[in-house]
Amino acid sequence: MKALAVAVIAAALAAPLLSAPVHAAEDRSRAPRTGFEQTNGARWTSQPEEQGFLAAVDRASDRVTLTRIGTTEQNRPLRLVRIGERPATRTVLLICSQHGDEPSGREACLTTIRDLAYAKDARTKAFLSRTTVLVVPTANPDGRAAGTRGNSDGVDVNRDHLSLRTAEARAMAAVLRDRRPDVVYDLHEYGATPPYYDKDLFDLWPRNLNTDTAVHAEAQTLSQTYVRPAAQSAGFTTGTYGIWTDPVTGDPIRQVAGDGQERILRNISGVKHAVGLLIESRVEPSTEGTPEPDNNRRRVNSQLGALKGLFSFAGERGRQVDAVTGAARLAGHRDTGPVYLGGADNDPAEPAEVIENPACGYRLTGDQYTEVADELALHGVRVRRDNDGAGTGAYVPLRQSLRALVPLLLDERAPYHLTAGEADTGC
Repeated sequence: MKALAVAVIAAALAAPLLSAPVHAAEDRSRAPRTGFEQTNGARWTSQPEEQGFLAAVDRASDRVTLTRIGTTEQNRPLRLVRIGERPATRTVLLICSQHGDEPSGREACLTTIRDLAYAKDARTKAFLSRTTVLVVPTANPDGRAAGTRGNSDGVDVNRDHLSLRTAEARAMAAVLRDRRPDVVYDLHEYGATPPYYDKDLFDLWPRNLNTDTAVHAEAQTLSQTYVRPAAQSAGFTTGTYGIWTDPVTGDPIRQVAGDGQERILRNISGVKHAVGLLIESRVEPSTEGTPEPDNNRRRVNSQLGALKGLFSFAGERGRQVDAVTGAARLAGHRDTGPVYLGGADNDPAEPAEVIENPACGYRLTGDQYTEVADELALHGVRVRRDNDGAGTGAYVPLRQSLRALVPLLLDERAPYHLTAGEADTGC
């Protein structure tokens, strides 16, 4: 088994490999281990084991804080782990297992939490002095318990980041609003279709056309210059999520997933000015007859290999990321440029999907505001209350940080709008 140990993160942060172990042998012996590690990949870590593991890490390290950010329909906790020193200049957020039947990302997240918490080397300490790492270890606990893609209501949480109808998506929206992560890294798994679609790892950046150009470029850099090379160096094959390729020429022949739909986390991350990246590990073994524990370890180790690239990116390009995410958050206040209701970076929007001259804002009646007030607040959308003559309504201006998000939520032409506000065109 490839080591699921602290050296994984140390190597990711170091240009050359460190010449000494990250922490002393006595520290390693005391470090908690996941159920997956204890069984050498024979089974996945259970929810009670995860809770005990996180509590042990929290107790052992001053740089770790464990908080409850929500509760599922079946009364399971949604937890956020914070690792780092205060104050930090940037924030990286890992979202693990939004789909309950995709466990390898969760296992990689758990060991990453432990490894960062226990690391003693100067390079990792310096990294954590500049970068806060946030982790949602299990973003869909009810689905995880049932072994299902969706949550307990059968909802795909990764299609709810606009409407925010699920407790899981609401908790994550609050984290995006309150912590304003500069990088959002979303860990998943996929089913292979050989020979066209069977890499160890696929990834994809925000394709939504409302993503700031510089943020979009940084997301592609994260993918193509850091995550894929790191995974390849660890011995894993990589490609672009959702694109089938000819096994001989490598040319794209079909797109089966990965559009610009704003309900998906990687896309809403871009709309909210974070450098987003989806990562997908292959479930099936590449060789028939591979023992299940061996394949499980490959799934987890491919995720860990990619995470090395993420942390290298955050360490080496942190200042550039700070600059582009900060500029993107301010750009909406200038209130210029079109808003896109469809299309993607590889699929130009149709004329009907482009609002060339957006309204100044949207007026909501009292009833409308009552219906969507919580969702607007969770997204962090700025609202002005007013009186519409029949009750207390609201006005939502476009001139704000989340300028492009407002029409996606309130314009009747947007495919997933929450309510149809009255467009104010008297700018």
